[in-house]
Amino acid sequence: MTDFTIDKAKELRQRLASRMVTDDDYGLMMELIDSYVLLKTAFKEKNGTITRLLRMIFGAPTEKAQNVLPDKPRKPEIPRDKPKGHGRNGASVYAGKKIVVPHSILKKGDACPGCEKGKLYPFLPGVTIRVTGNAPLDACVWEQEKFRCNLCGEIFTAKLPDEAGSEKYDPSAGAMIPILKYGSGLPFNRLEELQEGLGVPLPSSTQWDIVEKTADRIHPVYHELIRQAAQGDIIHNDDTTMKILSLVNDKERRKGIFTTGMLSFAGTRKIALFVTGHTHAGENITGLLRERHPDRAPPIQMCDALSRNTPKEFETILANCMAHARRNFVDITESFPEECRYVIEILGVVYKNNAEAKDMAPSERLIHHRLESGPFMEKLHEWITGQFEKKTVEPNSGLGKAFSYMLKHWEPLTLFLKVEGAPLDNNICEQALKRAILHRKNSLFYKTLHGAYIGDIFMSIIHTCRLSKVNPFDYLIALQKHSSEVFRNPQKWLPWNYKDGAPASL
Repeated sequence: MTDFTIDKAKELRQRLASRMVTDDDYGLMMELIDSYVLLKTAFKEKNGTITRLLRMIFGAPTEKAQNVLPDKPRKPEIPRDKPKGHGRNGASVYAGKKIVVPHSILKKGDACPGCEKGKLYPFLPGVTIRVTGNAPLDACVWEQEKFRCNLCGEIFTAKLPDEAGSEKYDPSAGAMIPILKYGSGLPFNRLEELQEGLGVPLPSSTQWDIVEKTADRIHPVYHELIRQAAQGDIIHNDDTTMKILSLVNDKERRKGIFTTGMLSFAGTRKIALFVTGHTHAGENITGLLRERHPDRAPPIQMCDALSRNTPKEFETILANCMAHARRNFVDITESFPEECRYVIEILGVVYKNNAEAKDMAPSERLIHHRLESGPFMEKLHEWITGQFEKKTVEPNSGLGKAFSYMLKHWEPLTLFLKVEGAPLDNNICEQALKRAILHRKNSLFYKTLHGAYIGDIFMSIIHTCRLSKVNPFDYLIALQKHSSEVFRNPQKWLPWNYKDGAPASL
């Protein structure tokens, strides 16, 4: 086909129009048809690649079936009560100071001024909330009055109140800065600019000194979280890329730099860990499992199917992420609409069953999935296998690769049908990794490996607090105030139990 020029194409078209086709033209048209099919297939492949590229750059707006499948009808909206957390906030959720306002005239036991017969008793208080603005870090200036003797020259200075403290920066500053930096993604230079504009200057270098000092006081808690996370029944892990300036030109070690996110579940307790450096997810979970008690059974490990996510030295019960398998079909829906519809709708049934089993005990959830999801997954497996046996799909096409991915990883993808508590996907770990991604997006990089280690400490503690429904601000203040006790017994100063061991005045 290399010598098929535009002029020859015009001549062939004229012969076709005049019904004067030669024997050579039939062979030429067969080659044209084959070329068209090849180009069409290549376009489908490229279309899927472009879809993945756009998602990497701009993010996926949604992967819901009703938005992914072009002609799937939207579900009718059924009137129902608002879910919890979607109404107005009650007074009890505000953690600010509470001021009791006594009645200016009446008290308990007084005669009723209305009917003049009954007596008054305490009733539910009325609540008024006023939200005020302030700088993230505020400052108080104490001016100490001084007197100097006109004869001997001795100076007498007023004593500072106890709330003035002995250090310039209060423990609350050591809690707020890392929460803004590593919990909310606010870079030091932006906070510096904000504070300067609000009249409370706080240079970025000073912020780093405060953060580093705070990390020195609380780091035993991070290592205790690692030890306890290693004992978890279910461990999620995943990677995202990171940049550390001091390691960019390090030619003696691996070029890639990663932040690994790991979530450990032991019953209702949840622990989030972040580890940044040259090691990837599989090596980091290996380091975590070295802290595991040898008499404990292997944990369930949930991750995507990349080989670098699994440990080489320790045994785990491997579960792979169903959302990753589903995403392979979402990316090629436009090219293979009917086949992708079939897979996505079956997986939709599985996710529906998983939502119904959310509040069930692990044993009940397993039975529910076996009865409700098992037949659908078996049907899907038979259908995919049949596509290859009937040779209705090209193995190297986007659809063939999506099918092959599911068949190759079928056992870990369907672990939720075999093992109690096995999760369906790794979404919760990907959500946790957004902490690191937010830092990378706003701060761009860590300067040194030491800086990355401090970032890992605070991200791990802050996100574990959020998973445990604990206020990270109050928790970090408590750790700084009781640093000596934290070093002696870090296991008593974890987010879920630190109030038990803290003094009543905390």
